[in-house]
Amino acid sequence: MPHLHVCPLSRLPETLALSGASHLVTLATLGSPGLAIERPPQIAPEHHLRVGFSDIVAPMEGHLPPNETHVRAVLDFAAGWAEGPDRERPLLLHCYAGISRSTAAAYAVACALSPDRDEAELARELRRLAPSATPNQRFVAIADDLLGRRGRMSAAIAAIGRGAEAFEGTPFRLTLP
Repeated sequence: MPHLHVCPLSRLPETLALSGASHLVTLATLGSPGLAIERPPQIAPEHHLRVGFSDIVAPMEGHLPPNETHVRAVLDFAAGWAEGPDRERPLLLHCYAGISRSTAAAYAVACALSPDRDEAELARELRRLAPSATPNQRFVAIADDLLGRRGRMSAAIAAIGRGAEAFEGTPFRLTLP
């Protein structure tokens, strides 16, 4: 069964080793050390996507909020993984803290790859697996629109509310059907 793994930057080597992931998505602020991490040697160059945007939900001077290009890049990359021969090996998504950008991307990918799965049930599963998860609402809203979910993804994330206070999230695995 295919899986998505999510972790903070500090736990990337450990999570990569334990998961055996074949594909990696790095989500970080443009110009930050997180975006400039070296590609782990076990990940082929074409299997590592780097997406740079700030973890904000409204425009702010000096920062780049997530936009449609960012969300499409993640969804397209995940679709390539899902359709490829490595689907049985996990897709690993990480950001600096493993709380907002990576959980939003994982939720969006899970919705995209499981079109019949209920958005609210998936959001509750995300909360159960990651009590500190606070998915970036702007990223989710853009994905919601791109996937034609008619606001259900955004409503589901709003319903689970802000996650528990934490400096960084705990790695977790989300199983796809």
